[in-house]
Amino acid sequence: MGDPTPRLAGRLTLEPWAHLDPIGTLMLVFYRFGWAKPVPINPRNFRDPKRGLLTVSLAGPGSNFVLSFLAALLLSFRVDTWPFVGVIPHLHEIMWYIFILNLWFGVFNLIPVPPLDGSKVLMALLPGRQAFAFSRIEPYGPLILILVLLSGVGTAVIGGLANAVGTVIWNITQIIAGLFGL
Repeated sequence: MGDPTPRLAGRLTLEPWAHLDPIGTLMLVFYRFGWAKPVPINPRNFRDPKRGLLTVSLAGPGSNFVLSFLAALLLSFRVDTWPFVGVIPHLHEIMWYIFILNLWFGVFNLIPVPPLDGSKVLMALLPGRQAFAFSRIEPYGPLILILVLLSGVGTAVIGGLANAVGTVIWNITQIIAGLFGL
């Protein structure tokens, strides 16, 4: 898209150490909820800043929904009856967790609160003045996010949206499986 920032920051790698956030890793160990370092980007370096920001911001949640779809598709094809299923115990449950967790991650990351991807999506869609005004909450984003999640409202909304998206994905995979007679 034209932005060299991730490459210059050493973040275009599959090396896990480059992506670990110290506090996010400790939170994962102690509270089973953590995060990685956000990949730095500079929208001004994109050929089309608004479109680039929108595309990059949708990539993470989009990949979660694709993984969820693929897991649901495998579940539809009855992986529990495949010959190699004995090699990987509980393959059906593993696919189910991949389906559910990626639904939740995708919906969660679309919440329009910084530093989540949804805030960048909203920034890309808002006109200039409104985008600038919205950007002013960025320093308070993590606190807002924690308060929303601790209130229970965020979890209920995320659960409802994940259920709706999951139902759509599941129904599509059932149609595909039906076309193949599985």
